[in-house]
Amino acid sequence: MIEVHAFATPNSIKVSIALGEMGLAYDLKPVNVRKGEQKAEAFLALNPNGKVPVLIDDLAGQRLVLTESAAILVHLAEETGKLMPSDAIGRARVFEQLFFHASALSPSFGNAGFFRRSSPEPQPIAEARFVTEAERILGLLDAKLAGQAFAAGNEFTIADIAHFGWMWRRQFPNLSLDERPNLSRWYEAIAARPAVQRAIARVEALIEVPASAA
Repeated sequence: MIEVHAFATPNSIKVSIALGEMGLAYDLKPVNVRKGEQKAEAFLALNPNGKVPVLIDDLAGQRLVLTESAAILVHLAEETGKLMPSDAIGRARVFEQLFFHASALSPSFGNAGFFRRSSPEPQPIAEARFVTEAERILGLLDAKLAGQAFAAGNEFTIADIAHFGWMWRRQFPNLSLDERPNLSRWYEAIAARPAVQRAIARVEALIEVPASAA
C-alpha cells in the first residue's frame, strides 16, 4: 500500500491528484503543518527537510521514501506509464514545465503569500517583488495556453498537476485568474475532473483530522 504524508497544501494536493488519476489506492496520513507537526521527530525521520508531502511506496519488497512533489510525480508517472508522454520531445516539454514550476512559479507564489500574509512586519519591497513576479508568471502561462490545451502540450500530464497545486491555493498570495481567459479555462477544466475533485475532498478533510487518528 502506498502511504502519503500530507496536508491541505499546494504541494500535497499534487500527489493525491496524480494517484487518483492513475487509479492507485493510497493511505493518506495527516501532517498538520499549521500545528508544526512537520517538525516532529517521527516526521523528520521521513523527511529531514520538514516539508510535506512524503510518499512511501513498497517496490518489489524495497521501501521507497520519497520527498519533493515533482520527484514524486515523475516517479508515479514512470511506474505507471501514465500522464507522461512516451516520445522524447513530449517528455522534454513536461520536464520543462516541472522545472519552471519548481524554480519560478512555486517560489514566487509562496513568497508573495508569505510577505502579504505571514511576515512579522511589513516588507513592501519584498512583497512587491514577489507579487510582480507571480503576476508575470500567470501572464506567461496564460499566453502559453492560448495555443495549446494543457501546460506541456495538448495532453493532460503531471505538468498540469504541478501547476494546479498553486492555482488551487492562489488565495494565499491573493492572486487572481481574472482577465486571464486561457488560464481560467485550463483551471476549470482540471478542477472538473473527478479524480481532482476527490483529491481535493480528501486533503481538505485532513484539516479536521488529528494526527493520532491516522
